[in-house]
Amino acid sequence: GIVPYAGLTFGLSENFKDQYSKRVGEVTPMARFVMSGLSGLVAQSLTYPLDIMRRRMQVYPEMYPDLRTTVTRIWHGEGAAGFFKGLSMNWIKGPIAM
Repeated sequence: GIVPYAGLTFGLSENFKDQYSKRVGEVTPMARFVMSGLSGLVAQSLTYPLDIMRRRMQVYPEMYPDLRTTVTRIWHGEGAAGFFKGLSMNWIKGPIAM
């Protein structure tokens, strides 16, 4: 969802900037750009399983009627990788959409 993603992106970006300024000094525009991109990538990767579960519940409500069933079916049917199907395409799509 957007709330966990946005919260993680903001928190990570601020943390990266704080750590950078403590170790290196002033945060340059290029460093800020790289840190923002990295925080978005990490946040997207961490919240992607939520999107997978939401999408399955919306598209196949008979097969995935609730969160518990959704998690169980994905885990037993596809393993941990099932929660990250399509993530690499999302990494490519993100910067292009900007």
